[in-house]
Amino acid sequence: MKSGFKQRFNQILRQFEQFTVDVIYDKRQGRKAKVMGLFLGAMSHLYGAIVWLRYALYDHRIFRSQPLGCLVVVVGNLTVGGTGKTPIVERIARTLRDRGRTVGILSRGYKSKKEPAWKKGLRWITHGKDPDPKVVSDGERVLLDSTLAGDEPYMLAKNLPGVVVVVDKNRVKAGAYAIKKFGVDTLILDDGFQYRPLKGRLNLVLIDKTNPFGNGQLLPRGILRESINNIRRASYVFITKSDGRADSELRETILRHNPEVDIIECTHRPTRLCKVGQENLSLDLEFLRDLPIACFSGIAVPESFERFLRQLGSRILHKEHFIDHHRFSAYELDQLYSKAAAAGATHMITTEKDAARLDLDFVPPIETWYLRLEIEIYEGTEDFEQAINRICFPKSDRLGPQSRP
Repeated sequence: MKSGFKQRFNQILRQFEQFTVDVIYDKRQGRKAKVMGLFLGAMSHLYGAIVWLRYALYDHRIFRSQPLGCLVVVVGNLTVGGTGKTPIVERIARTLRDRGRTVGILSRGYKSKKEPAWKKGLRWITHGKDPDPKVVSDGERVLLDSTLAGDEPYMLAKNLPGVVVVVDKNRVKAGAYAIKKFGVDTLILDDGFQYRPLKGRLNLVLIDKTNPFGNGQLLPRGILRESINNIRRASYVFITKSDGRADSELRETILRHNPEVDIIECTHRPTRLCKVGQENLSLDLEFLRDLPIACFSGIAVPESFERFLRQLGSRILHKEHFIDHHRFSAYELDQLYSKAAAAGATHMITTEKDAARLDLDFVPPIETWYLRLEIEIYEGTEDFEQAINRICFPKSDRLGPQSRP
């Protein structure tokens, strides 16, 4: 009885979360959506005031950003989710590593398992020392799973041997720890454009070409984390999910707020299928042609993932969406695979980020593969390696306006 109630409660909670997300992305109509939109709009004004005050305190140096004495590359978004940031962070880190840098990635570990409240309370009472940042990878081994690390840090650690990955809400502490413990000389601050306590030398801002600024409103009514005019802080702008066609309106918007910024246009391309739980096994994408599949994803923009699958020729017989960073319960997976089998799907396909959130001991009842994506540059430089050379090994006159000392 208790188990059934919990499952029903979780289902209702998931439906409410999805409804709220749909309102934020303007995918819902009707009276309920309108009422929710008005409530979220009021919250947006409060959120905007808090963001403005916080930034004003940093801009007037009442709060100060702290340097750490090494190259800090900030990669982030103006919006929540959906820009394809993780593959870009991975490619930047790999290129820097291959060019002799000792690289550390700093992440807050969103949706990772937190320290129990009782431990925090006991430490506060006893004046105990704060725990060290969580080391997801020491450059040689992956030390934590996705539950403890968060899905994106775990995925980066798994794909980047030779790169240190450290998780802590306090990225200044995490960066200092990575420098002292592992001797890193280059830090990549993942999802850090809004993290002002750590001073970055270069700010790389990603903008999704398919949905650059949502409805133009701040969280929680829209998807903007801060005002569009803060593009002025960017050293470089990556326009992601490009189709190769010119978008003069988007470029004009970017340059209006930051006339000197360099713009690099890129896309995410599927490269292969990897088997969940056996990543050393991979298949050519041609395997998907005419394949009857089911798919699931817990990412900000599931439509882009499903578009890839259709373009590759697969037949989607069943699909399910979860909210971004959703951690799947055994009950949800059981229901998902039962529906997939009933629909006649012979294979299950998911995203790499979702595969990272599956329990390591999970045995799928039908073959399950994830789609591996990589970055391809369309415009702004000849290839990604040259882009990294421009960004991370710049001449003094190529630094963005907000990156110069």
